[in-house]
Amino acid sequence: MPVAPRSVGRRERNKQEKFDRIVAAATELFAEHGIDEVTTQQIADKADIGTGTLFLYAKTKGELLLLVQNAKYAEALEQGRADAETVPGALDAVMAIVRPIVECNRTQIDNGRTYLREMVFGDPEEPRHGAALAIVAQAEEAIAAVLRRDERVTQGDAATLAHIVSAVMFLSTAASVNIALSIEEIVQDIRGQVDVLLRR
Repeated sequence: MPVAPRSVGRRERNKQEKFDRIVAAATELFAEHGIDEVTTQQIADKADIGTGTLFLYAKTKGELLLLVQNAKYAEALEQGRADAETVPGALDAVMAIVRPIVECNRTQIDNGRTYLREMVFGDPEEPRHGAALAIVAQAEEAIAAVLRRDERVTQGDAATLAHIVSAVMFLSTAASVNIALSIEEIVQDIRGQVDVLLRR
């Protein structure tokens, strides 16, 4: 006899509603003001919860930013994967994956730079950091799959090259010297470096 699905209790619904309000508040405030100009108190006030409750969901503003950006980063990656499927050349296909990720991280430059810093230097055991690193791994897998279209590229070499492309993308996107560059200039900078890498 099949077991009926358990209905979600009031407590779980309340927790989910609070979580959704926190994410919505952080998304709006970070987009409008940037992470550096927003306090946790402002986020708590906008979400209509106490700061103590906020810290049950995220201990730092960095974790709140990860909550907001991880979903956007995953969407950007999916867009890049879909775009790359229709692009024949390796360099162009890699850049089809890279471009939406760069665009995602440059929508609000300070947020993007902080997100990348949190991702790279945060605690990988913390769930939100772990989720961000999983998205990076998926991006590298997508890039490696594109590179493996060339039968001369071994699986190991493709993985290594994808890791290097990821590092180039992170550095070009987050570097202080590139703050004033447009998305197109960042993409062209990455493209130039990846082109040299792939011509090896």
